[in-house]
Order: sequence, then structure tokens, then C-alpha cells
Amino acid sequence: MSTLKIAVQKSGRLNEDSIKLLKNCGIRIENGKDQLKASAANFPLDVLYLRNGDIPQYVEDGVADIAIVGENLLVETGNDVEVVRKLGFSKCKLSLAVPKDTNYPGPEFFEGKKIATSYPNTVKQYMEKVGVKTEVHVIKGSVEIAPNIGLAEGICDLVSSGSTLFKNGLVEKDIILQSEAVLVKNKNLTAEQEELLETILFRLDAVQKGEKSKYVLMNAPNDKVDEIIKVLPGMKSPTVVPLAEEGWSSVHTVMEESKFWEVIDQLKGAGAEGLLIVPIEKMVL
Repeated sequence: MSTLKIAVQKSGRLNEDSIKLLKNCGIRIENGKDQLKASAANFPLDVLYLRNGDIPQYVEDGVADIAIVGENLLVETGNDVEVVRKLGFSKCKLSLAVPKDTNYPGPEFFEGKKIATSYPNTVKQYMEKVGVKTEVHVIKGSVEIAPNIGLAEGICDLVSSGSTLFKNGLVEKDIILQSEAVLVKNKNLTAEQEELLETILFRLDAVQKGEKSKYVLMNAPNDKVDEIIKVLPGMKSPTVVPLAEEGWSSVHTVMEESKFWEVIDQLKGAGAEGLLIVPIEKMVL
């Protein structure tokens, strides 16, 4: 039987979320400390723990069949791999930042100046796009320190909360790339490997739909049930269950959390009472 090899970050912000995602998909991985390879106990999957920057090349070369990486890394490396699914976690921005008291009119500020970054290819592509000629200084460590020591007039780095920029007296200016974790694959998987990947994607869909949705229960007078059902944006027809108290029913449905907040006032106005919102672990349609 064929086995699928997935590469994940050995350590860092993507590691825990990647392993958690596999666990939520029902894949049990039992690995020891500092182990570089582990096999799933209940699915034909081997997990390779690799240095983040090496992962796209390993997937392109076929050493790993699939991988979880950040979009920003794919843009930077330019490796020939296929993005299968956006995963919705590890969201961040690749942004230009300058010292807080700098008069910054736009990217043209960097004309003839230096930018410190760990993403030279992405920065060069962006600057070419906006028609600005700049000098890119590559740093593989704490990029934020560069303006303070006179190494560059500004930086381009990943930004999540912005706290690191603030601590170093920098201000975020232009976002050049929005990024999140993605699932990628080698373009030459066998038919068996593609089938295994489809199984993972099926499970992943169930997990992601569950995360975005909520199970909603509410009580309603029987003469208000039809009006309430018209308001509900949930899946198919809701379930209506008679309550012990005569003249009342319980209405059950599933809806996206964002839509619930859009209609809650309408539901209450239509006569719904005692609304209860319950998390959904997984949802299979």
C-alpha cells in the first residue's frame, strides 16, 4: 500500500498548528522528542520534520509528497509546487516598515535607499512592480534592528501583531503580501497518493466547515416557528422539536457563525427565546 509523506516545520509557529490539524483530521502521530520522522498510527502517512526554508524544495524534488508551509515562503522561493488548500491559520503580512518619525510618502521613499529583509526575492519583485530602484540587504535574523544601527532606511518583514515593530521604534507602512498556511503537493503524485490526499482533504473540509459553523438551538412559540424559519440562513430545513410546555417548540439548525450575528436581532424579533450556540467539531455534508 502506498504511503504519503508530509513535510511540516520542525519547530516554530507552524509546527503546533500543523500537528493539531492532522490530529483534528483523525490522524494520530506518536513521535518522540527531536525525532525527524514519524509514522501515523492509523493512516498511511509519514511526517517529516524539516527546516522551514527547505520544505518547498523537498516537495518539488519529491522527497516529500505534500507539505504545510506559509504562502510567503512559496512566493520567496518560487518552487514549482501546487497549492492544494488554504488552511486559515498562521495568518500574517509581509510589510514595509520605517522608523516612526520618518516622512513616508509611499514605496517611492525607498528610491536609492536600502531595505533590510529576509525575503529579498519578494521585495525585489514588488519594487520592480512599483518602479522603485532600491538596494536589498539580506538579513537572516532580527531584521527590525537594521534601521537603528544604520544598516538600512527601512525593513520588509512578517508582521502579525506589530508589537515587535513597536518595540524597535518602527511603523508598518505598505503591505506587499498577505500570507497564511497552505497545503501544497508535488505535481507528480501517483494515483494511489492522490487518493490518499483526497481522503485527507475530505477530512480537512469537515474540520474547516465545523470551525466556521455553529449549532444553534432556540425556543419559540408554535405560531412563530414559520416566521423564525424564514429568517434562518442554515443548512437545508431546520429541525423542529415539540417542548414539554404546550404551545412551544425547540428549533435546531446549523449556520455560519458570522451569519448568526447578522440575524440574531431578527430571530429575537420574530419571537425566538433562549438561544444556545454550540461549537461544532466536524461537519460532513
